[in-house]
Amino acid sequence: MSQDADAQTRAAERAERADRMAKEGAQAMAEHHAALRAIDERTVRLRALRLAKEAAEEEAKALKAAEAAAAAPKKRKRS
Repeated sequence: MSQDADAQTRAAERAERADRMAKEGAQAMAEHHAALRAIDERTVRLRALRLAKEAAEEEAKALKAAEAAAAAPKKRKRS
């Protein structure tokens, strides 16, 4: 009978360990997916900021070029 009790105890321990490992694995995957979502959100935010900065720089460059063209003396045509 002692062997039967030991076998049942070991089986119960294995089942508990398997359940614990499954729960820990599911929790680890949830944390991993949450981290990936956070990275994706930051990437989207940073991309939007970069694009806005680039657009502002292009606009400033165009404005500066327009101001320079307006400030430049106009050449007279000689006939």
